[in-house]
Amino acid sequence: MRGIARTLALAALSLATATPLAWMVSVSLMPKGAAATFPPPLWPARPTLANYRELLFDHAGPGGGVTGYHIAGAMLNSTLLAALATVLGLALTLPAGYAFAKLRFTGRARLLQALLALAVIPAQVALLPLFLMLKWAGLINTYAGVLVPGLAGIYGVLFVRQAALAIPHEMLDAARLDGASEWRILMRIVLPLLRPTVVTLALFTFLASWSDFLWPLIAITDQRLYTLPVALAAISREHGQDVELMMAGAVVTTLPVLLLFAALQRFYFSGVLGGGVKG
Repeated sequence: MRGIARTLALAALSLATATPLAWMVSVSLMPKGAAATFPPPLWPARPTLANYRELLFDHAGPGGGVTGYHIAGAMLNSTLLAALATVLGLALTLPAGYAFAKLRFTGRARLLQALLALAVIPAQVALLPLFLMLKWAGLINTYAGVLVPGLAGIYGVLFVRQAALAIPHEMLDAARLDGASEWRILMRIVLPLLRPTVVTLALFTFLASWSDFLWPLIAITDQRLYTLPVALAAISREHGQDVELMMAGAVVTTLPVLLLFAALQRFYFSGVLGGGVKG
């Protein structure tokens, strides 16, 4: 009886979670103005992809050209930035987390304390100093200016360190006795053991870059370099009352995230709940 009640409760929570997403997709397929009727229809009487065509290919910008807020281009920009942020972020974060967990070097404890102290400082506090530093370096209005601030995230380093602590020291010492370098140990022993953790961190990094709005809004002024959240915000200022078009934009933003999570959920849950290492 308790199992049935738990199943029903989980089903109700799943339905409550999925309902807004289903409504978002439904509205995006409605003709213009259909969602404004009362009561609003649950499903479009005549589903149409017109909103997606307008959003991705036909939407005109301030100058009247179709490339003013070209969402298809913004999607490519976001995909490129998220992929680069994931690859470069892992390349920096994984060795750092391993070093804090398994290597002995001067100042390690002080550096770890500094990271923990910085982790509690809101990111918004650093926006102005960061902007001035990147402006001095000539990186404002460039993809490098968007990427650099988030490449070595503190939480990512701490996440990898916590998972790497579970790896037995004896295993690494045996590899060192066999003449393996630290880099070889990291690549051949540590990373395979931390595969769920690596996938989870990659997922978090990709999603954080894909959905980031505030920093790209500050660092980019050229419309051709807009990321997807910034481009959608620019459209909403002119078409905020066009609910169907805005819902199509929400679907375009959300769908890649859901697909990526669905494909990697096994590694995600293993990395979060299991600590990344079995045994």
